Amino acid sequence: MPLSEEWDSVPATTTGTLDHPTQETFESTDPASGAVLGVFPVHDAAAVGEAVTRARAAAEQWAALGFAGRRTRLAAYRGHLARHVHELADLVHRENGKPHADALLEITLAVDHLAWAGAHARRTLGPRRVNPGLLAANHAASLEYQPLGVVGVIGPWNYPVFTPMGSIAYALAAGNAVVFKPSEFTPAVGSWLAEAWRAAVPELPDVLQVVTGSGGTGAALCRAGVGKLAFTGSAATGRKVMAACAETLTPVLMECGGKDAMIVDDDADVVAAAGAAVWGGMSNAGQTCIGIERVYATSAVYDRFVAEVTRQVADLRPGSDEQATYGPMTMASQTDVVRRHLDDARAAGGRVATGGTVEGGYVAPTVLVDVPETSTAVTEETFGPTLTIARVADAEEGLRRANATSLGLSSVFSGSTAKAVDLARRMRSGMTSINSVLTFASVPALPFGGVGDSGFGRIHGADGLREFTRAKAITRQRFPLPVDLMSFRRPAAAADTLARVMGVVHGRHR
Repeated sequence: MPLSEEWDSVPATTTGTLDHPTQETFESTDPASGAVLGVFPVHDAAAVGEAVTRARAAAEQWAALGFAGRRTRLAAYRGHLARHVHELADLVHRENGKPHADALLEITLAVDHLAWAGAHARRTLGPRRVNPGLLAANHAASLEYQPLGVVGVIGPWNYPVFTPMGSIAYALAAGNAVVFKPSEFTPAVGSWLAEAWRAAVPELPDVLQVVTGSGGTGAALCRAGVGKLAFTGSAATGRKVMAACAETLTPVLMECGGKDAMIVDDDADVVAAAGAAVWGGMSNAGQTCIGIERVYATSAVYDRFVAEVTRQVADLRPGSDEQATYGPMTMASQTDVVRRHLDDARAAGGRVATGGTVEGGYVAPTVLVDVPETSTAVTEETFGPTLTIARVADAEEGLRRANATSLGLSSVFSGSTAKAVDLARRMRSGMTSINSVLTFASVPALPFGGVGDSGFGRIHGADGLREFTRAKAITRQRFPLPVDLMSFRRPAAAADTLARVMGVVHGRHR
């Protein structure tokens, strides 16, 4: 997903502190009206460093609470979010532009994930016994997952609550403190989340802190010596984040963009598939990294599918009023990307079945057909309310085209469960929904993440909890063996005896 972090020519250090920031500020505006929603400080390297220092001290207190103590406080935070959901949704609507109802859905999903993370942290990360095996049979072995200390999170603007909370909630549940840099397009939402934490858990205010700014602030967070940096944004910016983190060997989690494919098979429910494609491609003005951007419909259903999608799209209308289907592009510059892709699709011989216009910050819901696979409208992430629909001979051709990309996210529509599951497994993607779209993101127990240029590492689920920890292995000798193989005093024949035992135990198996 695009993220307008200005990473080029970012200085390694500047001046200022978090408590007494530099005089440099920036404004957050309503993308629909341009009205200023707030003025925020540009936190520089010194200010970010101070925040991380405070977070380290807070992390020790937070970790010392144990799973039960953290779960209680995460429940308090969750309760605060739930009680103020409309207040937060209104802020998301004004700062991001999405309809209030869609903001409510986003926040509800985030609260559900917060609940899951708090409830499952002990079971996933707590100490457990491990079979020591034959060579260490006289030892007890155990495994546990320990927090990293401080986790840095750089979040996006398209889902300013749900997406960063996928890292924040799981990092907190795992015992870490968090320093969160929201997108410069949604700093008010990020600041609200931190203020909500302080209201819900006033005794540990520094466990979740927010720093605001653009690329310089993000780069400073990468270089501040956090235990891990979780980033959501474009692959191009992700590479710059990784380079900055490499200076201090800071591990990273990358949640990057997608050019998500849907396969519509011969026996698919065409009406349901069309509805899912329209929602997956057009909701949030198409600004969804796991949204549908390209569809491969088999010849058996192609004409009906295009007709049904076109019919359903006719009912959509962008705007900022309560009746609007979706809002404006959050980033004005993103309309230039959409225009470029539309122009390239037309120039390459593609046809606009409906839509195709850009007026101000609003992009009409657009369906493109007959677009060559080489067009940027197919090969690059558009991140706007557009769909390309291509005719394929069968689902296997659709699979080949879906996989012919460096990005990895997808969905399948088919009347055959067995075939759909087979296709889903063979799709080069970290997540796939069958006969639905985006559903994997709403299941807290499932890991979330892509492959290739869509990123690496996982948030959500048990994998998401472990992502923000280090595995700690411990062995304890229970009793000494008559012959200590790990000693210079072992008998000369001990190794040969061990080899014969291995041959008896394992040599029979082929």
